[in-house]
Amino acid sequence: MLTSNRTRELHDALKRRCLYHWIDYPTREREAEIVRVRAPGVEEEIVARVCDAVLRLRDSELYKLPGVGETIQWARALTALGDGDLDATLGVALKVREDLDRVRSEGVLEGV
Repeated sequence: MLTSNRTRELHDALKRRCLYHWIDYPTREREAEIVRVRAPGVEEEIVARVCDAVLRLRDSELYKLPGVGETIQWARALTALGDGDLDATLGVALKVREDLDRVRSEGVLEGV
C-alpha cells in the first residue's frame, strides 16, 4: 500500500504497478465527529467553528488545502490557548505564506 499527498511525482514504473483510489475530504459532520474523538475535551463551539472555517478554506484557491490533521490540531491549539481567535491561529491550518495572506486579504473567515 502506498499513500501520496502529491507533493512529489512518483516514477512511472511505480505508478504502473499501483491501483488508484482517491479519498475526498469528509463531510462537515464527519469531520466534527473525528475532531471530537481525536481531541476529547475540545468544546463543541470550537469544534463547530474550526470545521466551518476549514470548509471555507477548502473552497478557496489555495496552494495547500488543510487536511483533517490540521483541523484536529487547530481545535487543540484553540483549546490550549483558551482563545477562540481563528485569525491569530490560522498558521495551524495553513502552511503557505501566500495562502495566509490571501485568506486574510479576501476575508475568507469573516463571520465564522
